Parts: sequence; C-alpha cells; structure tokens
Amino acid sequence: MDIATQSEVLLRSAGYETWTWPGGSVPVVCFENASVAGFLHVFGSGEGLLADWRQVQQATLGRHAAALRSAGAKAWNVYALFLASGSDPVLARQIERIEEDFSMTRKIARGDLRTAADLRRTLLPLLPVLGAPTIGGADYQARLRARLSDVPDAAVAAFLGAASASDVARILVDAP
Repeated sequence: MDIATQSEVLLRSAGYETWTWPGGSVPVVCFENASVAGFLHVFGSGEGLLADWRQVQQATLGRHAAALRSAGAKAWNVYALFLASGSDPVLARQIERIEEDFSMTRKIARGDLRTAADLRRTLLPLLPVLGAPTIGGADYQARLRARLSDVPDAAVAAFLGAASASDVARILVDAP
C-alpha cells in the first residue's frame, strides 16, 4: 500500500488541501484546512521511524517555520504524523509512545500499516465525525414484531391493527 498517496486521498476527501514536499529525507505530505496544519512522514520501516522521527520532524518544521509563524491560531494545532508499513508488530508500542512527546507538534505515530482500513483508523483524529446512517425503506412493523417477541402474538396483531387501546389492554390482561 502506498501510504502517502492513500493518505492524500483520505485527507482531501475530508476537506484538507494537500501537497508533497520532496525536500525531506523521507516522503512528506503536507496538509492543512482552516484550523489544522500538518506533516505526514512515511518511513520504510518501524526501525527507521524510531531512529529518525525527531530529526525528520526538526527538518520539516525548520523548513516550514516562517509559514507556521504566520499561521496565527492554526500554529497551535500542528500535527506531525510518523507512519510506516513494513514494521515489526513488536515495535508497535514503542512507535505509539512517540505520541506522548508533546513538544513542538501533536503527534500520531503508527507502524505496521498494511491496509487502507489501518490507515483510516490512524487518521481518524483528523477526519470529520460522520453522522449515524439513516434507515430508509425499513419494514417497521417487522422490526417492531421482532422487538415485541415476549408479547403475545394476538396483542401485537391488535396493536398494529385497528384495535382500540382498551381491546389491546384486554388481550394483554387475558393472556396466560
């Protein structure tokens, strides 16, 4: 999986402007919207990520320092992402601990990214919250019958039919 390209697709679909910066020692995807700016760094391995993330971050921030200084309030909401696909799962916790370093940027760090679903989960803090799906064209009577499985069938049929409330109540009282 091409992490840089897939990340750009996800970020653009979430409303971010993206571009690549070829000047880093690892591929860098820059992104921003009205309130967030960030740099996504892609490493070839988890070992490389652990060894080099600090200097890569320093180089990227140094190169973009002038733009960040003029970004106003957005400068307080800068993300640095450190991602790798070919990582030993044993290193996962060490890589995730990078996020506990609160200096300079907010951080997201993950190794062993193998699928688009893995990448999407990693980028969730940057993606908009999606609303609950609406249920369209559902058979509400069937759903109600399924939920009322403990109620006598005659009472459910009366309730869903044309019976009055008193008739439904009488059926419920008379039920064994």
